[in-house]
Amino acid sequence: FVDVSQANQKYGVFDSPDNVLANLVSSLPNLTSLDISGTNLSGDGTFDEYRDTNEKIKCDVTMETDLCDIPGLRSRINSPLEFLGLYNTVHDACHRNHIPAKVITGDASEEQILAATAAYLDRPEVLVKALNELFHIFRFETCHDQQRALNLILLSMLRHREDKHIQISGSASLFYIAKGEDKNSLNVRARQKMIVVLLDAMETHLDDSTMMRNGCLTLCQFRIPQDVLFEYRRLVQLLLRLIRGRGDGDDFVRRIAIYLLNSLACQVDGEQKELVGDLGAIETMLRLINDRLNRHMHDDMLEIAWSAMWNVTDETPVNCLRFLDGQGMTYFQKCLKEFPDKPELLRNMMGLLGNVAEVKDLRCRLMTSELLTTFADLLDSNSDGIEVSYNAAGVLSHIASGGLEAWTIDRPTRNEVLERMVAAIERWDLTSKRNINYRSFEPILRLLEVHHTPQCQHWAAWALANLTRVYPDKYCSLVEEEGGIQLLQALLKSPMPYQRIKALARIVITQCQHY
Repeated sequence: FVDVSQANQKYGVFDSPDNVLANLVSSLPNLTSLDISGTNLSGDGTFDEYRDTNEKIKCDVTMETDLCDIPGLRSRINSPLEFLGLYNTVHDACHRNHIPAKVITGDASEEQILAATAAYLDRPEVLVKALNELFHIFRFETCHDQQRALNLILLSMLRHREDKHIQISGSASLFYIAKGEDKNSLNVRARQKMIVVLLDAMETHLDDSTMMRNGCLTLCQFRIPQDVLFEYRRLVQLLLRLIRGRGDGDDFVRRIAIYLLNSLACQVDGEQKELVGDLGAIETMLRLINDRLNRHMHDDMLEIAWSAMWNVTDETPVNCLRFLDGQGMTYFQKCLKEFPDKPELLRNMMGLLGNVAEVKDLRCRLMTSELLTTFADLLDSNSDGIEVSYNAAGVLSHIASGGLEAWTIDRPTRNEVLERMVAAIERWDLTSKRNINYRSFEPILRLLEVHHTPQCQHWAAWALANLTRVYPDKYCSLVEEEGGIQLLQALLKSPMPYQRIKALARIVITQCQHY
């Protein structure tokens, strides 16, 4: 193997390059591999100079130049080299037709680019150029050997973790691999390798916005949370660092990071939700909300911040407590006053408060005249279909389930609020499509047993009737798995619930039987 390649072309200029190469090759009859990348040794593709200085072979040149477009390698026509490096040669020799070598590095084809990437894994200044060429294939063309390309990209990034340019270029290609038509062919191990390499790169180059964009956008292409559960803590920590980043210039990255965090907090179990809270997600979201309030600014990040807290407080009392201790109710009231006509914001806030109200020991912290009046007024809201009204009724049902003694305020009265709640429930369309996702019905099913306040049963029965009617495939089995049918049958036998509640209970039972 002979390597005379140069990373910088200005150091690879030889006088009489055709002769230099011819003499080099002829003096090494056993040569199998040669790298002349970054030099002019491949010549300009013509044979004039070589003819003039080698009179004795003039007669044979015409025939042989048809088989070799590199003058200095004429002697290897019948014994092609195993490997020939032509990457970044002065006259783009890799684009010529007749090259006496089996493996060629260059930029004329996918095969040459992959060969270059493999050959220059230990030469970062050349490797980054090859990776950039590979990126252009993924972006503008079709990569035919994606598996080899992926392996080389991952190897490059692993070997040069500190090289920002290699990480940026490699991650840009990973985005197209994760997004492309062949993404479903990636096995679990390949996806995990990609995720680990991305996290390595992002942690190493945290201050580079391009790297953060590439990393976040690529992570968005995976199945969240399934594909990242094996690095759950690490990813949450990284995203929180990005969300806490300083300066408006980071808003694009921050926006993607908060979207990812919200997705990570959804459809995971309580242990992982607690972990997200332990790592400071609630406090981070509240700081972001405070920032938006101070700037009188409503945007998608404000809405997603509330959505993320809604997700991480779901059946996770410790996170509900964190929300309250972080002055969350103050931010709720401020947002309600500052942005009263934002449907998604209202829905997300009330969904979160529904989670808080499910925690018996925390309900007393919602028991103020101002808050109860607000919840009662929201029963009449048409914002986001029935969602805001529905969530307000859910909050009030859980508060009322504590009984008369738990209602410690004079105004509004308990009876007044319960009457308004029933009136609101009766206005809702039982076939309404919903913008909500239940992992468990346990909090709703508990309300079916609140015989001292049938209005709580009314809301719970309506919720189950609506969800099992509109989404039977998803929710009928959940009702049955969690013992809902038995509770509904017991409710039908009890003399205490009024008839509308029993009618809704029958609807649920019938729908589950038919399902």
